Amino acid sequence: MDTSTADSPLSRAIVHESVPMDEAVRTLDRGRVGILVIIDDDRRLMGTLTDGDIRRAILANHPFECSAGQFLAGKSNPVYPRPVWLPASASPEQMLRVMQDRKIRHLPLLDSGQRVVDLVCLADLVPERAGDDPLTAVIMAGGLGTRLRPLTEHTPKPMLPVAGKPLLERTISNLREAGVHDVVVSTRYKAEHVESHFNDGAAFGVRVKYLNENRPLGTAGSLRLMERPESTLLVINGDVLTSLDFRAMRAFHADHRAVLTVGVRKYAFSVPYGVVDCDGPAVTRLREKPTYTSFVNAGIYLLEPRAFDHLPDADGPFNMTDLIEALVSASEPVVSFPIHEYWMDIGQPEDYEAVQRDVAAGLAG
Repeated sequence: MDTSTADSPLSRAIVHESVPMDEAVRTLDRGRVGILVIIDDDRRLMGTLTDGDIRRAILANHPFECSAGQFLAGKSNPVYPRPVWLPASASPEQMLRVMQDRKIRHLPLLDSGQRVVDLVCLADLVPERAGDDPLTAVIMAGGLGTRLRPLTEHTPKPMLPVAGKPLLERTISNLREAGVHDVVVSTRYKAEHVESHFNDGAAFGVRVKYLNENRPLGTAGSLRLMERPESTLLVINGDVLTSLDFRAMRAFHADHRAVLTVGVRKYAFSVPYGVVDCDGPAVTRLREKPTYTSFVNAGIYLLEPRAFDHLPDADGPFNMTDLIEALVSASEPVVSFPIHEYWMDIGQPEDYEAVQRDVAAGLAG
């Protein structure tokens, strides 16, 4: 049965091969299925692009100025050169066996004419998968918000209203929708504003606890105030608004067996002058107003419990960048997770104004 006309996984994941890749990525963001199913004019399966495929392509600086079909054809080192699928008549037991054997989370179903008619997700077959331990989130909300004064003179930055709702409330709502039910908020500046608004979190569908910093401890220092977690921990800066798929980040983290995963955002900046490359006094190249691209820290992290073993015993300031450097020095696996969804660090007045516009336009939640 063709279910793509309903709000089904397939309807939110299916993309024609001619669709521009940037539009396909927006479909991936909106659909929250974790995969794109690429079809031709006859609805035949051309292939699939997973969320991980897209993020790995971003890290590899793969060009996105192409169609979905062209991007699929240029997919580097595919695990399965030909797409994995089953006939629509397959039993749930067959579907589950194929997904477990192939270590995949999605499976297109085809009719007798090789047309895509459905998409099965592993989570629908095995909702309580092993390894899906409840995820606890720590929100760093203790900053002074100096650059946003006078807005933050009486209100902590994470509690600034965004389209009538505190930024921190939007973050907690997004976490709840991703299956996070336990939230720890690290506070310092005007902590009473946060605690009086959220209390124990029951009114917001989560359980909230608080870590109160009586002095600046840095972006990782407050983690020393909590017990060593028993499972993966999500840490996010309180001044970030994002529609990031936290489930996708956790899957990426698990797939790479990382001790720490840091969310990164591609950032481009242009030099407003002609850049001269020199080898000593000799000019080797001249580039007129070039644009450089780098990945920047997005302030979102996943940590395994053993990352806590690298927190110092001293009670001075300690930042997440310090922890990352300590883990890298210890040869622990640290990986980057590129964020292609909406993301904004509200550090400057112009950022705050931009977020207000984006939320009003429906670009951010």
